[in-house]
Amino acid sequence: MEQHSKRPVALAPGEGKTISVVGDTYRILVSGEDTAGAFAIIDMLIPPGGGPGPHAHAAFEESFYVLDGEIEVKSEFGTYVATQGAFVRIPKGGVVHCFRNKTQQTAHLLCTVVPAGLEMFFTEIGKPVAAGQFLPPPPLAEASLKKLQTLAEKYGQQVFPPDYLQ
Repeated sequence: MEQHSKRPVALAPGEGKTISVVGDTYRILVSGEDTAGAFAIIDMLIPPGGGPGPHAHAAFEESFYVLDGEIEVKSEFGTYVATQGAFVRIPKGGVVHCFRNKTQQTAHLLCTVVPAGLEMFFTEIGKPVAAGQFLPPPPLAEASLKKLQTLAEKYGQQVFPPDYLQ
């Protein structure tokens, strides 16, 4: 029998690093550290009214599979309501996009990022929380937005004002 150097990894429910980012709760299932930077997978809980503001990332692809609930996805190309079972892919290239949970039910998404790196941004801007715990979104005054934009650039992203895609 062939010997392998890497073991399969299993996380029990609630295991993994869980952080609050802009009021949403993200659990990092697989990080770039685990995959030599190839990809990352993030389990996202988006409360009613939650979701990230307009942003772009030219160097990596991001995809979402909606496990439960729904989100409204906006981009420069229009708006799409992604319901349970829907899949959304944001290709490399820097398309400005955002999503929002406009329902009264928490949305549950599985996000894959290729290559990895976005999870490091989330870890730096987020606050550790217990699995399933939500913190209120931080106020986004002009100084906070500038700080977020500077940090985002460090990780290959651009962050735009909340009304950018209106």
